[in-house]
Amino acid sequence: MGSGDMRHVFGVVLAVVTAAAIFFGAGWAIEKITTFHASGLSLSSTHGVLAVAAALGVGLLLGVLVAVPGVSPLAAGLPGLALLGWSALLAASSQRATQLIPLHRHSYAAGFDIMLTTGVLALTGAVMIVPLFLPSRWRRRYAGDDYVSGIGLLR
Repeated sequence: MGSGDMRHVFGVVLAVVTAAAIFFGAGWAIEKITTFHASGLSLSSTHGVLAVAAALGVGLLLGVLVAVPGVSPLAAGLPGLALLGWSALLAASSQRATQLIPLHRHSYAAGFDIMLTTGVLALTGAVMIVPLFLPSRWRRRYAGDDYVSGIGLLR
C-alpha cells in the first residue's frame, strides 16, 4: 500500500475519532451548556468552563481536519456525510431520526439530539464535506523529492 493510500486509511481512523468527538464531546458540552442556560446558571463554574472547553476542543478538531491540506478529506468528510444523512432523516421522519440516537439515557445523547433538532449538525456536516470536493486534498503535493504537507517544511 502506497503512502498516499495510508494517508486515506489514517483519514478513516480520524473519521471514527471525529464522529466520537462530536457525539460524546460536543453532545456532552451542548447538553451541559443548554442545561446551565435553562437554569439561569453561569457558565463560569467549573462544569460550565469544562463544557465550553469541550465544545471549543471539538470545534478546533473539526477546523484542523477541514483546513489542513495534508489531512485526508475522509477525516472530516465521512462524519460530515453521516451528519447530513442524519439531518435528512430528521426532515423525513423526526421520530425515526431521534430514535436512532444511541445511548439515550446519557447526557451526550441528549446534547446530540439538541444539535440534531436545531440544525447544528446539518450546518456542521455541510462544512465538514467541503474537503471532499477539493481535488488537491485527494493527492499529496511534492516539492522535489520531499513530501510537502500543508504544515510541512520545505528545503
